[in-house]
Amino acid sequence: MEKKLHNFMESGLLDSYILGTTSPNENLEVESYIAEFHEVALEYDRLQDNLEILAKASLVEAPRFILDDIQLEISDETPVVQMSPRIKQKRTPWFSIAASIAALIFAGSSFLLYEQNMSLNTENQVVVDEIFDLRSDIEENNHRLENVMLQFMKLNNPETEKYVLRGNSRAKNLKTVAYINAVDKTSMIDVVSLPRLPENQTYQIWAELQDRMVNLGILDESERKLKTIPYMENALGLSITIEPKSGSQINKAHAENSVAEIILKNNQ
Repeated sequence: MEKKLHNFMESGLLDSYILGTTSPNENLEVESYIAEFHEVALEYDRLQDNLEILAKASLVEAPRFILDDIQLEISDETPVVQMSPRIKQKRTPWFSIAASIAALIFAGSSFLLYEQNMSLNTENQVVVDEIFDLRSDIEENNHRLENVMLQFMKLNNPETEKYVLRGNSRAKNLKTVAYINAVDKTSMIDVVSLPRLPENQTYQIWAELQDRMVNLGILDESERKLKTIPYMENALGLSITIEPKSGSQINKAHAENSVAEIILKNNQ
């Protein structure tokens, strides 16, 4: 039974099930394992939590197309020509009248066909532009999906350690989650909540080394999503401080400004 469970966990079916890429038969198999094994159910819940975190990084606004209705209005004002009466007027032959009518019909038909052709050309150009925009949006969405898949794989890597940084009394509602993989040498941080600061202050995250503190970037309350931060070799811990906003990252951390900190497990 343990071998059967181990083979299932190593197969990757549970990850594929979470991402919606399994077949109907594989869905039934995964769901039966979730119902039967408590370990699988726990892992399923963990993957669901990680996918929820990644959802914030893959928010995509719906594409906006503006289709302008082009109306061509042609208004020709035909001047009225006053005809002077003639005492004697010859009768116009019937075939001349017919020829004139035919000429008018032909001219009107040609004008209508020209208008329709111009309208179709305009509509075709609009459709071409929309298709081009749609292809660009598809490519952009595919790129974002690839990034989400990569981040999902990093989060679920057994070598990835999860660290929760909670604020002290100076920032009680502060909460961020750091994901560090010492094997792949990658670091990511999920900004869950940051209390609002005055306009002249900012949150900054630091890596604590043996002899110094290294700035890893600014945490903006408007960027509450999973993002990559620099990986620091031999870092002992992470710290978040409140520093004066000077237009760029400062190079020195002040201990009295610290509002959250953790010690990394591999350096305990």
